[in-house]
Amino acid sequence: MKKILKSALLLTMGLALLAACSDDNDSNPTVQRPTTFVVNTPVLTNAQVDLANSEVLQLTCSQPDYGFPVRTAYTVDVATTADMKDAVPFGETFYSTTINLDAATLAAMLTTIETEKGKTEADFPMLLPVYLRVNACMVDGLNNPVAGMGITSNVVAFNKVRLLYSLPPVTTPENIYLVGSFCGWDWGKSLAMVPCYDGPNVFWHMVYIDGSGIKFNTVTAWDGGEKGFAGINSVSGDLAAQIQDSGDGNIASSTPGWYLMVVTCSVVGRDIIYDVQFNEPNVWLMGSVTPTGGWDELMEGCKFEVPATADGSFVSPAFANNAADDSGVRAYVKVPGFDWWKTEFMVFNKQIIYRGAGGDQDRVGGSAGQRLYLNFTNETGEIK
Repeated sequence: MKKILKSALLLTMGLALLAACSDDNDSNPTVQRPTTFVVNTPVLTNAQVDLANSEVLQLTCSQPDYGFPVRTAYTVDVATTADMKDAVPFGETFYSTTINLDAATLAAMLTTIETEKGKTEADFPMLLPVYLRVNACMVDGLNNPVAGMGITSNVVAFNKVRLLYSLPPVTTPENIYLVGSFCGWDWGKSLAMVPCYDGPNVFWHMVYIDGSGIKFNTVTAWDGGEKGFAGINSVSGDLAAQIQDSGDGNIASSTPGWYLMVVTCSVVGRDIIYDVQFNEPNVWLMGSVTPTGGWDELMEGCKFEVPATADGSFVSPAFANNAADDSGVRAYVKVPGFDWWKTEFMVFNKQIIYRGAGGDQDRVGGSAGQRLYLNFTNETGEIK
């Protein structure tokens, strides 16, 4: 074992270490496993420390006794109980026996520990003890830990730490994306849900849901933040009874088909709440191309045909009248609680463009007898 450890050490430290550790007898150094590792009691252990007005919290120690100086990595555990039962890792590795913990990072960690115990923002500021211990380990030239050479220190404390509420506010997401079998579970082909005008916390999209289901996320990645059936806080809407768990956590349907999916986001404490409606997949014409040429919502003779497949097109009734470029062909979905123009969209250069949270859209003309075709899976369409 000594020969193996000597070899690892020599490879790690290189020629400089050999020169530094040679003695009159030209003997090789012998590494040993340390049995004790002590962090010094902080100078401010009983003084009040205000993290909001501090840059760092400092710990000092001596390197564990490996038999001679070697490169050592240090990590820190942070807790608010002396038994370290609520300890969390600081998340930074240090390579010096003087360890400076960033005060702002520490404050955020401590706030999280306290809020997970039930504290609310109203409970801050607070005065609490903070307990720390250090983990040390010999590392090689690539800073990889050497097996069997780790050791944990004693616990030290700052007994009077003043802590402000130090977490950033939780806000509703700016974006929500849908992925599922309709796009081969490829986030690069996912659908970006559309914010309702004057409703930044409400998103909608047409989506085809089958037995294998869908998921949604605020980014286009499998980063652990994606939400399946269990991630929905409430399910409602005309077709809510058809929505179920796929069996492996996805949002699935007992009746595969198209759904107008509406996600309403809110914040409760530090949690984002997702209330999701699954409604009839209806698209409507509006304005001068309709039989009456009027502007009432959900007019008879204005509803699109719904395709049976994920790659099919929604098809409007034939336009009853011409629509000049200044009046235009208009189309929308009806999201409960929003006027039609807050969820409208149109086709430009064969691409569906949604009004979303933006301003009024340009107009696209059409002629009597033409129809509007929409493919919501690949976001394309045309008037012909």
